[in-house]
Amino acid sequence: MNYKKITENPSNYDNLEQMDTSTILDSINKEDRKIADSVALVIPQITKLVDLAAERFLKGGRLFYIGAGTSGRLGILDASEIPPTYGMPYNRVIGLIAGGDDAIRKAVEFAEDSTLQAWKDLKKFDVDEKDVIIGIAASGTTPYVLGGIREAKENGLLTAGITNNPGSPLAVESDIPIEVEVGPEFVTGSTRMKSGTSQKLVLNMISTALMIKIGRVKGNKMVNMQLSNTKLVDRGTRYLVEELGLDYNDAEKALKKYGSVKRAIEEMK
Repeated sequence: MNYKKITENPSNYDNLEQMDTSTILDSINKEDRKIADSVALVIPQITKLVDLAAERFLKGGRLFYIGAGTSGRLGILDASEIPPTYGMPYNRVIGLIAGGDDAIRKAVEFAEDSTLQAWKDLKKFDVDEKDVIIGIAASGTTPYVLGGIREAKENGLLTAGITNNPGSPLAVESDIPIEVEVGPEFVTGSTRMKSGTSQKLVLNMISTALMIKIGRVKGNKMVNMQLSNTKLVDRGTRYLVEELGLDYNDAEKALKKYGSVKRAIEEMK
């Protein structure tokens, strides 16, 4: 495979240990400002993925993220926020990480080196052609991710790969490659930094756009959010005050009666 592993290129900065704190932070921030522009270049690929994923999702399909290390944790983070934010069941957007749940908090040595394990993990969910599998790997070479994407594709599932090395094996293997070139890291090879930030931005875009496309947002409001704490009950109440012209107390009673902003609006309009 002839490609350049940009994520391992030397940092644009040297002698970091000799910098004062302000210089370190200013330099990191200077690098971070490049990320959003790099993500903007791959919006056409993200658009294609979201549209195809929405079609499958509306037919009962699911979205899976697979990754290792930082990439795996970011996938789990994004997946775990969908149910409280948009009221979706926990089994519709699912994050899987090499090494299992233990790897969320602690590194599991060599877990990412198996090309077979991701597909084994996916098969536990009885995946089929309605499901979408997104592999996340800054390097684009993680065996766990590559093996999962390859098997998923061979079994008729739609696949996408989020990577920070254009032309990487993950990009080649995926139906929809999302290659975000953010350049070398501030600390050479530390892909939890710019690469990880770019992945978080892309995942935010994918899941948010998907939830909007399948009708989990009204106007600009999270009308299906779970009412799992006082802050969210207050937010939902204020939405109803704005939408239905109720006073705060009546809006709160309606919200608790119907259980969601969306249902309260449907029943009371």
